[in-house]
Amino acid sequence: MTDATATPGDDPDDTPRDGAANGSGGGAAPPAAEEGVRFTIVIAVVCAAILEVLDTTIVNVALPHIEAAFGATNDQITWVLTSYIVASVVVMPLTGFLSRRIGRRRLILSAVIGFAAFSVLCGLSWSLQAMVVFRLGQGILGAFLIPLSQSILFDAFPREKRGQAMAMFGLGIVVAPVLGPTVGAILTESFSWRMVFFVNLPIAALALLLLLGELPPDTPEKLRTDWTGLGLMAVGVGALQFMLDQGETLDWFSSRVIQVALVTAIVAGIFFLYRGWEKGEKNIVNLGLFADRNFAASCIIISGFIITMLGVISIQPLFVQNLLNFSVLDSGYIFIPRGLGAGFSMVITGAVLSGRFDDRYLAALGLILTGSGNLMLAQLNLNASFWQVAMPGALSGLGMGLVFVPLSTLAFDRISKESQDEASGLFNVTRQLGSSVGIAGVSAILSHDLAVNSAHLTEHVTAFSEAARAFLRPLSLQLDSSRGLETLSQQVAAQAAMQAYIQVFRVTGYLAFAMLPFLLIMSKPKGGGSAPVGH
Repeated sequence: MTDATATPGDDPDDTPRDGAANGSGGGAAPPAAEEGVRFTIVIAVVCAAILEVLDTTIVNVALPHIEAAFGATNDQITWVLTSYIVASVVVMPLTGFLSRRIGRRRLILSAVIGFAAFSVLCGLSWSLQAMVVFRLGQGILGAFLIPLSQSILFDAFPREKRGQAMAMFGLGIVVAPVLGPTVGAILTESFSWRMVFFVNLPIAALALLLLLGELPPDTPEKLRTDWTGLGLMAVGVGALQFMLDQGETLDWFSSRVIQVALVTAIVAGIFFLYRGWEKGEKNIVNLGLFADRNFAASCIIISGFIITMLGVISIQPLFVQNLLNFSVLDSGYIFIPRGLGAGFSMVITGAVLSGRFDDRYLAALGLILTGSGNLMLAQLNLNASFWQVAMPGALSGLGMGLVFVPLSTLAFDRISKESQDEASGLFNVTRQLGSSVGIAGVSAILSHDLAVNSAHLTEHVTAFSEAARAFLRPLSLQLDSSRGLETLSQQVAAQAAMQAYIQVFRVTGYLAFAMLPFLLIMSKPKGGGSAPVGH
């Protein structure tokens, strides 16, 4: 691997590089910045990124329908999600290596074509087993789309428009998963669950046509493959991802399978890190990238931010449907204000704020808004209306753009041009792991708090409970009647669940604030705002 970081005090602008003319991945760069921004390439890579991130949330809404179609159990249907995520996380760190080995252009074109093909196969699936296999294919090929898209955008935009690049990119990878449940609900209710896979085809076709016309050919490099490092990384990351995805289903560490997965992840991870630091640039992944404090801190913050964001997004449909009795469509529409807020802040941050203000301050404001939105959700009760749920989401959405745009430019402040693909792959691995930790974490909190709250509330409901009698009296029910007991039991269950959801909203809100100190680790980017990447 090539040198990934610039030493403190070195200016990447003054450092000539062998790959400056050819771009990362050993080939020609996208349209040069001096010629002006080619927005066709922007649309192409944003469409490519949307393919991957949209699929992570749009399928969730269709899971009950897929489960019914294949006669699967709740435990079995989770593999539709797990197979995709595990495959994606294992392969994503190889983006830089494969980009140089086979060429960036070939890699992203192959990924778009393959992802579209596996999307069709998922939509045509005849069994759960076939669906899981095809989802594995989607995950493997989709893993390259976001890192390569991000790197291509960095090359296509001049320094002063770097914030605009990340704003446009962010519209794809942040707004798409937010609106995914809405799109999925509409397609599933109006047509069929198979449409959540077929909807990828027009997006892929547009991305493919634009990439073919705009992305120049490149020359692959001859690189030796570090098979040992590759194996350790695949085993370690795969075991960790499996543990996070299946932990709740298998009752976490009471399961021997989860115990083995944890030990495997730790042992493989230790050997991989030891071997990686020892071999340096010859490792399958250049761990030296993390020596740059801006990049390392950005990886930590983006993982915590994604936990905060996706942790809430993943449970909100269940929250509003099961507890607040919203319809399926309303549970999808509830995300529209959040998506609009995110889109607005992306545009304003990229076009106006980034470059004029220190990106660290913008990211701090975004974390505060996101955390505050989650804490507002923690103030809800069982009588909450649509807008009482939607408006905190809109506030958190405003925070998304303020976090993502500046953080992306900060992360690559001192990353060399030749290491962009590899750094982008690692940055997005931390993002993906953050989403897995977030989903696993909120599931664990919900499960634990629901059991504790139910036991605690039940203790206080006895035949002599005046509060219970007062609750039933307006309903003309008696505590010793079957209908009275049933109604009271339902109310206890609803209150226990509500308190569990409130705890999730509270924890994720505090986590956003806990990311603020990591901004202090970062150095001020060149120019005070958007930083150059490899130019």
